[in-house]
Amino acid sequence: MTQPHHRKVRSFVQRAGRTTAAQKRAMRDLIPRFGIPFRECTLDPGLVFGRRAPVVLDIGFGDGSALLTLAANHPANDYLGIEVHEPGIGHLLLQLQRAGLENVRIIPHDAVEVVRHMLSPRRVDAVNLFFPDPWPKKRHHKRRIVQPGFVHDIARVLKPGGTFHIATDWADYAEHAASVMDDCEQFEALSPQQASSEPFFDRPTTKFERRGIALGHTVTDLHFRRID
Repeated sequence: MTQPHHRKVRSFVQRAGRTTAAQKRAMRDLIPRFGIPFRECTLDPGLVFGRRAPVVLDIGFGDGSALLTLAANHPANDYLGIEVHEPGIGHLLLQLQRAGLENVRIIPHDAVEVVRHMLSPRRVDAVNLFFPDPWPKKRHHKRRIVQPGFVHDIARVLKPGGTFHIATDWADYAEHAASVMDDCEQFEALSPQQASSEPFFDRPTTKFERRGIALGHTVTDLHFRRID
């Protein structure tokens, strides 16, 4: 099978937003505890967390509230969160400290590069992509993170039987993601009934979801399983 070409187009922009003084202090003082710097070499989650546990990758966690809830509700899992927005990272760092959680680590870097360079094959149990930037204008569709090359990389790092959960409040993005996933032979789509029985089905409400609902958008959850 020919592997898709990797793209160099960024799937994100640095959103406007003020980093508070507390968040700046968290970025300075707490990143050494909870952060993992980007390197073009694979990391070992067992060494990072000091144990062997299911690993969930959370891509673009926003302000981190949903990731914090997942980590608190599922202490037997370890979570790798990826985000580039400094206020969101700072917010999550403060919440992790207050909650006393040790099963979350943050990689403040481009998710495409993290998945491609830092994660070993068949090492991740589940991947969450909740409310990615929809890039609604047609000329920007190439910036959408769900692209054949990225999906191939997700398939590489997922264990057989691992799940990929995409949530969006943009109907066009849901159609786009479903089409890309349908073309990938390494995944099978799960019905809502099938997905509900998966061990990593849980998805807390996010800030972007609430915003989308307030605008009259319909939320779509897409679930896929990695097949061997």
